[in-house]
Amino acid sequence: MILNGVLFDLDGTLGDHDGSVEAALGAWLPSIGVPASAENRALWEKITERHLAAWRRREIGYAEQRRRRLTEFLPLVGVSCEADELDTIFSGYLAHYDTGYRAYGDAVAAVAAAVEAGLAVAVLTNGSAAQQRGKLARIGLSSIASVFTPDDLGVAKPDPDAFRIACSRWGIAPGSVLSVGDNHAFDVLAARAAGLRAVHLDRTGAGPASEAHRISTLRELATYL
Repeated sequence: MILNGVLFDLDGTLGDHDGSVEAALGAWLPSIGVPASAENRALWEKITERHLAAWRRREIGYAEQRRRRLTEFLPLVGVSCEADELDTIFSGYLAHYDTGYRAYGDAVAAVAAAVEAGLAVAVLTNGSAAQQRGKLARIGLSSIASVFTPDDLGVAKPDPDAFRIACSRWGIAPGSVLSVGDNHAFDVLAARAAGLRAVHLDRTGAGPASEAHRISTLRELATYL
């Protein structure tokens, strides 16, 4: 089947989420009186993933998962706060995260190459709609008109239905869409389960090495277009 569209993941693929988290924690933790130690950063990441997973399962709302992250994290690092302070405290972290969010050096060119190849381009991301669209604007990719999030779809990756519904709303058959992302389970295996083609962007060389369609930079994506 002819390739008609490229469906990019956002965080870890087009935008440097991990780098933004690292920079944000380095600035935010000391501002609330907490050392920005490797231990505290790892604790934040562990707690974050647990509550984001609950949000991806649609068990809680996006704002609630943020509050639950703080409710669990803050007492463990010796910070007390009232429930009505949680949103304000999180806004401090978020301001640093948003300010530090950057595109990978290969991202804008890769999107441009797909467009120049005559392909439709969209983003399927597990973040909230408003935040993810804001990120795309911040990194110079607001021209990507089709942005699919769990807020829009009612389901999140790695559920294959996220891909199926996104392709249906996009108006492109799954078999003619290439999914590109850094999370092998979320962006590759789930995409294939929904009938899409998929390429694993393995920036760090973490594997799996058994993946036949694996690239280390978006500059290598051209061979699939």
